[in-house]
Amino acid sequence: MAKSNLAVRVLTSALLLPLLLALLFLGPAWGWYLLVLAACIVASSELFAMTHPGDRVAQVIGVATTTGVSGGLYWFSQDPRVVLSVVIGATLIGVLTPLWRLGDIGSAALRLAAGVAGPLYIGALLTCIALLRHEQRALGASFVLLALSFAWLGDTGGYFVGRHFGKHKLYPAVSPKKTWEGLFGSLLGAALGAVVIRTYLLPAMPLSHALILALVAGGLGQLGDLVESVLKRSAGVKDSGFIIPGHGGLLDRIDALLLVSPVVYLYSLWGPLARALP
Repeated sequence: MAKSNLAVRVLTSALLLPLLLALLFLGPAWGWYLLVLAACIVASSELFAMTHPGDRVAQVIGVATTTGVSGGLYWFSQDPRVVLSVVIGATLIGVLTPLWRLGDIGSAALRLAAGVAGPLYIGALLTCIALLRHEQRALGASFVLLALSFAWLGDTGGYFVGRHFGKHKLYPAVSPKKTWEGLFGSLLGAALGAVVIRTYLLPAMPLSHALILALVAGGLGQLGDLVESVLKRSAGVKDSGFIIPGHGGLLDRIDALLLVSPVVYLYSLWGPLARALP
């Protein structure tokens, strides 16, 4: 990464991070969800622009389905009938859309798969970080920050360690620049975030749980980046979009978070702190 691009990334992060934290800790839960919903809309539009190039109608259907999945899961997460209806409905729409928007038969299977998986990949997984804030009451914002630290510090640790010490390629067929050393840096960054957030915001969380969760989340964050690399390489694009200065598309920035958020959310449901909620 060029130094000028790195400077733009740092400046953009420095401007956006205080606003995100203010909304997370001081704003209402529904305000945080609106931000997550907006992210779902932007990220899904980037995804379907890659998988359905030139077909604006199919892209809009994909974004609308993603929005419906997100809204259904957030507002009715406690009603299994609604959740099941959302998943089945999104699947049916994804399966049937290519029959209407057939286009090139050679890419129809890819578009069908993207239409089914895309709304769940973005709409369901990303909404987990809004459910954390909404369902975990007083601990919600802290759990969200824990997930964000896993994704962002893991990405930062992976970048700097990989850049300075990376020699052994991790998965060159998908991401030529990723290294095993970068993966270890990502795990260290996630572990650092776990220790800090657990110490100051989640002291009731066992340290062993925080570290194990960090290792799992840090590894999944790297896999999330590889998943998006597969999408971009198969679509023949370098970045998913250009919405964030110095960072590329939004999907480029949240690819790790898409896999990290559900893991933290599941831990919040089944871990020991779930029983301590007021």
